[in-house]
Amino acid sequence: RDDNNTSSKQEKIALLRYCTAVSESRFSSVPQQPVPPLAQTLQGYLQALEPLLPPDELAHTRRMVHEFGRPGGLGSQLQKRLDIRAKNTKNWITDWWVQCSYLENREPLAVHSNPAISLPRRDFNDWRSQLVFASKLIAAVLDFKAMTDRGQLPVEQLRGRPLCMELYPLMFSSCRVPGPKHDSIAHYGRSRRSPTHITVVRNYQFFQLEVYNSDGSRMTESQIHSQLFRIRSQSWKTDKEPMGILTSEHRHTWGAAYNRLLRDKINRESVRAIETGLFSLCLDSPVMRISDEKYASRKAAQVLHGGGTFSNSGNRWFDKTLQFVVGEDGSWGLLYEQATTEGVQVATLRACAMFYSEKPDPKRAPLIPLPMPKKLYFYIDKEIKRDIELAKQNLDILINDLDVKVFNFKTFGKELPKRNKLSPNAFIQVALQLSYYRVHNEMCPSCDIASQRMFRGGRTEYIRSPTKEALAFVLAFDDASVSVSLLREAVEAYVALTDLALKGCGIDRHLLGLKLQAIEQGLSIPKIFMDTGYGYATHWKLRTGQVPANTDSVMCFGPLVPDGYAVCYNPQADHVHFSVTAFNCCEETNAETLAQTVQKTLCDLQELLEPTV
Repeated sequence: RDDNNTSSKQEKIALLRYCTAVSESRFSSVPQQPVPPLAQTLQGYLQALEPLLPPDELAHTRRMVHEFGRPGGLGSQLQKRLDIRAKNTKNWITDWWVQCSYLENREPLAVHSNPAISLPRRDFNDWRSQLVFASKLIAAVLDFKAMTDRGQLPVEQLRGRPLCMELYPLMFSSCRVPGPKHDSIAHYGRSRRSPTHITVVRNYQFFQLEVYNSDGSRMTESQIHSQLFRIRSQSWKTDKEPMGILTSEHRHTWGAAYNRLLRDKINRESVRAIETGLFSLCLDSPVMRISDEKYASRKAAQVLHGGGTFSNSGNRWFDKTLQFVVGEDGSWGLLYEQATTEGVQVATLRACAMFYSEKPDPKRAPLIPLPMPKKLYFYIDKEIKRDIELAKQNLDILINDLDVKVFNFKTFGKELPKRNKLSPNAFIQVALQLSYYRVHNEMCPSCDIASQRMFRGGRTEYIRSPTKEALAFVLAFDDASVSVSLLREAVEAYVALTDLALKGCGIDRHLLGLKLQAIEQGLSIPKIFMDTGYGYATHWKLRTGQVPANTDSVMCFGPLVPDGYAVCYNPQADHVHFSVTAFNCCEETNAETLAQTVQKTLCDLQELLEPTV
């Protein structure tokens, strides 16, 4: 508890400095994202394949790469077109990336796409305290939005370089809209009359809650609390159709149901209110508590997907960019849609919201009557009823298929690698490579995420964790021939890849751009992208992500492929929070097994660096 108090004080001090920093423009002056040199990307691609492919397949891929990259060849022609595109667009890859990776992806947003952040349980276990905390949270998020609207967010920096701040205003009043072939993003905050309401969901029932007074001031915490109390009094029954379940469907299926739903005027108005709202608040029923050990995993899963159709999944609208979840049992967190925002921006919002929610509200409630929150109704015909029943079945199948394991590794934290002059993130990445090898006896295509916000409109780039140095370390480790120098080489190789990615010289976005440029020109997909080596190298069996925060929070999302894992971690000074997910339908993967192996591997690495004997 003392550690938690210290951490909380440190976070408050850091946030106070953050929020009182010199005000700057919301859009930092950052350079355009460069197109990496073709030869450098192709060389990096071949190096990335070395630890993954057998020699004969690697030789075949090498020949294809050399043919693609020869002077005057197809690769050079596409590279020239990308250079022209870079001069004529804000960012040469971001729009393509969002379209290809998110909007054209037809898998459900639940589990497969939307990440969840599970936050430390609050000290309450009743609905009254739930509403009090939810009121504070709403007010805090609105205060953060006000800073964003006024351009008062200090420009963030990474390694001394300013970062692009363009995504922050887009977080509010935005929503993904399903379509038959691809989705779109709707931003309503840019309109002349910006929305002034949020959506509150309880017992599958949606309410439109105005959060500003007639003079434009935000409602006080006490005003918001009285409105949430009214919402609770209007949502006792639990026999309502869970309309939000529809948004968990396969995107093609939801797109067709969406069009049927909007044929009715009442439905159109209700959906419009949800989509235009600043954000959503989900007032959940308690998470079933089996044991303290399993509670953390169940709590994270609850934020991620709602726990199923007999639990809180009907309280979600997965298309919405921001959804805050507050449970009666003190569990809470947030869920976000990735086409519009990234984890770093959400983490900043979360940190500021936590900071403001701990402070007393300086605003006094005006003595004016408040209008009743508007309940959103839906007309459900036989077709929509059938759509809901199918969505319920499919979501329960998906949820039952997902294995979630959340744990706190308490033996050491990021101070151990720091003491030994090793990058904490690179150290954990090498540990994950060794852990996967111990379970599956092979290296696999793995990715970590690097920010590209040092460039205008930049989003993310992959860092490919498997390297020949990591393979050498992994092969030597359990043969007792391992040395600290091999570990250092593996860590430094990962650091070098990170540095390249942060300079805009990662390989995966560039390869994607070359492929999409060929498609845009009406050319056949180049052979390099039809190669089995490329198919294998982009079958991400290990999806990882570091989400550093000053609180004991953990991010959680599903694997990218059916036979893969997703591993998120939040390193603290003396402990590390992990979440591991895998699908039960795959006999080869097991989240519990990998989680246990990660813990053992970290202890083994500690012994290697600091022997006890």
